[in-house]
Parts: sequence; structure tokens; C-alpha cells
Amino acid sequence: MPEGDAVYRTAKRLRAALDGRELTRSDFRVPRYATADLRGRRVLTTVSRGKNLLTRVEGGVTLHTHLRMDGSWRVTRAGTPLRGGDVVRVVLANSVWQAAGIKLGVVDLLPTANEDQVVGHLGPDLLGPDWDPDRAVANLLGDPDRTIGEALLDQRNLAGIGTIWRAETLFVSGVGPWRRTGDVADLAGLAETAHRLLVENKNEHGPVTTGDPRPGRALFVYGRAHLPCRVCGTMIERGEMGSQPRERLIYWCPRCQPG
Repeated sequence: MPEGDAVYRTAKRLRAALDGRELTRSDFRVPRYATADLRGRRVLTTVSRGKNLLTRVEGGVTLHTHLRMDGSWRVTRAGTPLRGGDVVRVVLANSVWQAAGIKLGVVDLLPTANEDQVVGHLGPDLLGPDWDPDRAVANLLGDPDRTIGEALLDQRNLAGIGTIWRAETLFVSGVGPWRRTGDVADLAGLAETAHRLLVENKNEHGPVTTGDPRPGRALFVYGRAHLPCRVCGTMIERGEMGSQPRERLIYWCPRCQPG
């Protein structure tokens, strides 16, 4: 699933292509919005909110999309034929650029004034203007018996972390994923580590946590099961936690991350 940094970059691409331009094409391939037509309206902006995208259009309308596991937005020159076989759910285009939403997990049209209906439940956004480490810590401590690995993935606590940033944040913080949240000595430091890692990667094609972007060298633990830890040499372990199949994977170093 694309995580907060990837969604942030997607919003940036959509802003560059659509902001301030009048829509000449508006194609919703979702039954609920099959008759929706935004042509003739200017796109005001697109912002990311955790793993959500909010595209605000003239007239007080917001297109809310979520990439879920496999979704993406592809930006091409206006008039570029759509690729055969792509599951296209939305197309927005102006005289210069075309943005096609592929395999989007969520597509909603709603009044801009009601955006809280779809993102108001989220915790502070690690890459947003509302980032608040104190609030993030308070949210995490709302269930002190929950494992820190599960708590970090709960977007109601803090928004933007997925399985990659969970694994890397916990490693850099030296915290085992199965430790009780209430037993983590420096939750504020852990939250700020997550914030720093995402900020450092928000404009890159990462993720990179080791400082070395070369293939196979970019991450400390994620995707490195049964390989030696880059710090201590202990074999990296892999397990599962949580309820969603592709959100269960967790990687950690049993020596660098006690507990």
C-alpha cells in the first residue's frame, strides 16, 4: 500500500498538472458517479491527508480518493490514450495534462465543507500542517496495552505510516514491534523519528533510511528477512501482526529491538 510519502508525492504531481486549470474532461467510471460532470470548473488544488487525496474543484466540490493497495494516479499529456487493461476509475483532464486514477480503492465526491466526513477521524498527519507530536503520543497512549506495531499502523493515532515506515521507525528507535505501547519509554521520540523519516523522503523516490539509495541497500530491516542486520549482524526476522493480509508483515532485528 502506498504510504504517506508516496501519497504526498502523488498530490504534488496532481497539483502541477491540474491546479488553476479548467477541466475539459471529467470521466467517472464508478457507478455511483457515472453522471457526474466537472467540466468547465477549475481545479483549485490537491492535498494529501495521510494516505488520502483531496482534489478540490471550483464550486465547493472535493474529489476524495484513496489508493489502497494497488491504486495510482498517472499524469500524461492531454489526449494520451489510456492503456489497455488498466482499471481506470477517474479521468480528469485540461488542455495540457491528463490525470487517470488507476485501481483507486476509494472514489468519493462530496462538498468541500464536508471533507471531515472522510478524513476527520485521522490522527495528525506526519506530512501535514496539523502535525502535532503531543497529540500523536496521546492518541497512542489511548490503548496502552496494544502493541506498538499495531498502534503505529492505526491511522486514527497518526496518519501516513504503513508497513515500511512502521518497520523502519521501530528499528531506528530501537523498539521491538511487540512491546506494549505503554511500555515504550520515549513515545515522543519515536513519533518524531517517524516524522523525520517521512519528511526526509517526501520529495524523493524512496523510501531510503540508510542513506544509501542503491537497490538492496536503502532500508535497514523492511524486506530483509533472514539477512544480517546492517548494525549488529543478527539475522533479521519476519512475522505477522494485525488483521489485514498485506498490513501484517513486520520485520525487525531481535538484538537491536529488544522487547
